[in-house]
Amino acid sequence: MKIALIQTPLFWENPNKNRAYVNEKINSISQYVDLIVLPEMFTSGFTMNPKNVAETMQAETISWLKKLAKDKNCAITGSVVIEENKHYYNRLVFVFPSGEIQTYDKRHLFTLAGEDKVYTFGKNKLIVEYKGFKICPLICYDLRFPVFSRNVEDYDVLIYVANWPKPRINAWDILLKARAVENMSYVIGVNRVGLDDNNLEYVGHSQAIDFLGNFIQEPQETEEIFIVELDKEKLLETRSKLAFLNDKDQFEIRTS
Repeated sequence: MKIALIQTPLFWENPNKNRAYVNEKINSISQYVDLIVLPEMFTSGFTMNPKNVAETMQAETISWLKKLAKDKNCAITGSVVIEENKHYYNRLVFVFPSGEIQTYDKRHLFTLAGEDKVYTFGKNKLIVEYKGFKICPLICYDLRFPVFSRNVEDYDVLIYVANWPKPRINAWDILLKARAVENMSYVIGVNRVGLDDNNLEYVGHSQAIDFLGNFIQEPQETEEIFIVELDKEKLLETRSKLAFLNDKDQFEIRTS
């Protein structure tokens, strides 16, 4: 599977400008890819003002993503601010080329920024089946909570989309590798670059890591699109030889 990691700046609370900019980025990809991964809240930046940018699942961003996925014949994923039933969600959407959409609402809301005060947390983990791979997509702060991401579903790829700022970027690097090793899974992390209106700086460090903790794509700090290729046969061969997941603990996650 070929995956494009789009490491881009975001324009503060400006969905129209962000859609246009991301559209240019995607159209600049000259080779075929199976999946395009965008950062967290890619239409707005990490805002605690959802009323300024929220859309419904029937609004422009979702319609645009569906058309783009169909035109490019690839899947696209990232998170956007969604309003539903009078609640706001930091919602990851996984858009298939067919137009089908699967969603995941961020479970671990970032209390340090007050995300829990304005957004509603999700309860359900999502496993996407696509092109012969089982994919578990998660969002930013979820990275700090390994129990929720524990590989009890035999997924092949763990994806984190993020707005993870520079002062804590070392934790991002460490935890992405840890998630890959402990879950014997490929890990894709996509983070933004640039400054937001809270004067937070983001330095990217989008990366791809294999199931043994080796870089497929090393962290970079510039605006860029990275193309990586994942090999499921190598993953299964390694899991067969090193059957660490067979010894994992059994546990139950409470949803409230």
